Amino acid sequence: MLQAVTIGAATLICGDVLTSLDGVGPVDAVITDPPYSSGGTHTGDRTQPPSKKYVKSDSANRRLPDFGGDMRDQRSFVLFNTLWASKALDLTREGGVIATFTDWRQLAVTTDYVQAGGWIWRGVAVWAKLSARPQRGRYANSCEYAVWGSKGAMPFERGVPPLPGVFTHGAPRERVHITQKPVGLMEDLVAICAPGGTVLDPFMGSGTTGIAALSSGRKFVGIEKSPELFDAAVERIRHHAEPA
Repeated sequence: MLQAVTIGAATLICGDVLTSLDGVGPVDAVITDPPYSSGGTHTGDRTQPPSKKYVKSDSANRRLPDFGGDMRDQRSFVLFNTLWASKALDLTREGGVIATFTDWRQLAVTTDYVQAGGWIWRGVAVWAKLSARPQRGRYANSCEYAVWGSKGAMPFERGVPPLPGVFTHGAPRERVHITQKPVGLMEDLVAICAPGGTVLDPFMGSGTTGIAALSSGRKFVGIEKSPELFDAAVERIRHHAEPA
């Protein structure tokens, strides 16, 4: 049975994305950060838990909970993401937007699954991180990417101002999720949603997209499979929506 919590203009659902999307909607934007199934060149690297792939060995963040769905090979990565992207398309109003994060290894196939899910691919926004690890004699892998598109035509007259395509934010130092995005970055991204609209995050994690949506007067629907991360999202969003 699904667990659902309503906090102001936010509806948070604990459940599997492919079943929990049934009955959700309509929404105006799908802005999300699915598991990358990346983090290494070889199968042995990719199939390690996220706490080993994405966290430095001496970091306090190693104590954070792992999350599932991050060990797919590239074919199953595309198939799975096409399934939820297609379901999310059906829930989205005409002219609505998708923006889904990925890294450099999965960038090409992320553009594939967005289009296979029925969306019109319109571009790639860039998150330029401020604290990327330098590599001697190499370019730093200092960026992650939000592949974005729309459901059908995308009118300019949506009350949305011109937006940049590159966003510069440092990664959060204190986290409750291993791959947590900064709130400021997500506030920049949700700005593409029509004012007062509803933002859907099918991979809510610790709720950062929800905080960003609520901060800008938008409504939010979030789905998270991990009960531990779901509880963290509820706590963070409740603290944001109902400060002491």
